[in-house]
Amino acid sequence: MRFEIMRLSETDGSATDRRVVDAAGVREAVDEAASNGDRIYIRPLAVQALKAVA
Repeated sequence: MRFEIMRLSETDGSATDRRVVDAAGVREAVDEAASNGDRIYIRPLAVQALKAVA
């Protein structure tokens, strides 16, 4: 399964950065965000979204 991870702006909460990772990459992204103090939003990618990203 793949996930979309967006880094959120501290000022207005809008997405400033986006990446797509597999399930194993989610843990790495969470650890990185925790160490940097970043706010992130994680959601699973739908099959249709995967076709658009690929």
